[in-house]
Amino acid sequence: MSITFTESEHQICALARMVEEDKIYYIQAGGAPMLSVLLAMRTHAPNVAYMLENGTIAPRPVLPLNPLMTLSNSRADYKAVMWTNMNMTNWFAAIGLVDYGILMGLQIDQWGNFNSGFLGGDYYHPGRRFGGPGGATEIASLCWRTIIVTDQEKRKFVKSPDFVSSPGYLDGSPGARERSGMPRGTGPYRVLTPVAMFGYDEETRRMKLLAVSPWSTVEDVLNEMDFEPIIADKVEVLEPPTEQELTILRSEVDTRGQTIGQGKWIEL
Repeated sequence: MSITFTESEHQICALARMVEEDKIYYIQAGGAPMLSVLLAMRTHAPNVAYMLENGTIAPRPVLPLNPLMTLSNSRADYKAVMWTNMNMTNWFAAIGLVDYGILMGLQIDQWGNFNSGFLGGDYYHPGRRFGGPGGATEIASLCWRTIIVTDQEKRKFVKSPDFVSSPGYLDGSPGARERSGMPRGTGPYRVLTPVAMFGYDEETRRMKLLAVSPWSTVEDVLNEMDFEPIIADKVEVLEPPTEQELTILRSEVDTRGQTIGQGKWIEL
């Protein structure tokens, strides 16, 4: 029996499966980071808690959310444990209470430093300015592990980002994050695109290709990178979405298809 889905649905489902029960996540509001946690809460991790940059902590949201109001409204913040502010959520992360951060980035280098500010030009004269990091700098600096979601394109996997808005392993040298004042033992954990999943080598801190999607190959992935990552001895294959996951995504989580409708359609 065949199954049809978009690249975005595949990415969200793959990310949702990484969400662990009884962990605390500091996530970007909206897009794949938020949808993946909402999906995980309805499949295998009902007790997961997440925090948002506006200070909402551990809500039990009423779905579907208004796509323009994923923050600071009664449906999104329903039954939250706390309604506080960004300073407080950052403080919780700083003292080691947050297990994972999930963010989206425009560009990323081999050590996990990423850009969510602008492309082209310089800070004061950008070619195109985007929304900026918001709380992403603190999330990437303070959470124990950070997961980055982006697209598999050569212009996104770059040798040198146009701007580093959020730190990864900096120059990759031992203790680079600690020397810069970040908590010991924190840093990038995974990078997920519609066609691949990356981790980081424990010794060199360089990006490492761990898995590819069923319709892609290692060569396809490398052709869409401006640097060559380390390649795992055995590159795994990412599982496609299940019918159950797709039903929940389409009928409960993103009923308008604003995010899940992105990317090309895949049939397996």
